[in-house]
Amino acid sequence: MLGAGLIKIRGDRCWRDLTCMDFHYETQPVPNPMAYFLHRSPWWVHRFETLSNHFLELVVPFFLFLGRRMCILHGALQILFQVVLIVSGNLSFLNWLTIVPSIACFDDATLGFLFPSGPGSLKDRVLKMQKEEAREAGPTPTYGCMVRQAANLALGVLVAWLSIPVVLNLLSPKQVMNSSFNPLRIVNTYGAFGSITRERTEVILQGTASPNASAPDAVWEDYEFKCKPGDLRRRPCLISPYHHRLDWLMWFAAFQTYEQHEWVIHLAGRLLANDAEVLSLLAFNPFADKAPPRWVRGEHYRYKFSRPGGLHAADGKWWIRKRIGPYFPPLSLRNLKGYFRSREWPYPAPD
Repeated sequence: MLGAGLIKIRGDRCWRDLTCMDFHYETQPVPNPMAYFLHRSPWWVHRFETLSNHFLELVVPFFLFLGRRMCILHGALQILFQVVLIVSGNLSFLNWLTIVPSIACFDDATLGFLFPSGPGSLKDRVLKMQKEEAREAGPTPTYGCMVRQAANLALGVLVAWLSIPVVLNLLSPKQVMNSSFNPLRIVNTYGAFGSITRERTEVILQGTASPNASAPDAVWEDYEFKCKPGDLRRRPCLISPYHHRLDWLMWFAAFQTYEQHEWVIHLAGRLLANDAEVLSLLAFNPFADKAPPRWVRGEHYRYKFSRPGGLHAADGKWWIRKRIGPYFPPLSLRNLKGYFRSREWPYPAPD
């Protein structure tokens, strides 16, 4: 949490002027239905959200060291924070995973209300066992117990040693996100959304059966992904804690170029072959039960949420879009033979 907070303060200016949440809901990797409505919150709500984020990531982590009550408060705030993030976006299993260590902030006394009380109950039996153990003298340490203690101590020393570069990274003004400093990858550094994109761009993959990709009468049909925006009338998906990795990667590809993401061309080649394995990652294949497309291209669009209650929303559109231009030109399997060979990729054979 501290790493995520520091990378924001040191990163995009919008985190310091409290405007990042004006854009986040619309431009996050995979928005969900709630993000559509949260994006239209008043400006002062977005300022409060950004301030709350800084408080929860930069201040609340230190509550762990301020006694039992503050530790419990830390756990409650962090779990609430993660629940809000789960409700407002599809960030895969990340938020669910972050909840797990926060549960350790609640001791037996805090969680006791969850269990039945009274004579013979689980809580009553545990209390009797604890009283009996307290009256008895401590057991003589066995060989196995000492081995386990030594192993625990060794692991603690190892983790402390591996944490040194992680802590130094947190203190550095040139902090890096999501990196490992050793091959064991036991202790790593984390950070999220150090920068926020102001506009949402999407790569729309299209195919045509036309022999001439430049022909005015060529009919280009869209491939639909399982979750990422495409069809303007399709409601944003709700998949957390599941993760559609290809959809997520397409988000990264959209605000860079295909030269920086050569795997997009590899994907296009597999689509040209109607590759069943790749098509299983998509929601809609316009060439299902037909011959593979002769050409595939990538079109670049700027997407924005429609306004709830507005004309586009009344027409059933969750999104509005405007074409930016081509993302990559029309490609055929024959065009890609040399490209695949130069990268030592298996050349896709049409199904």
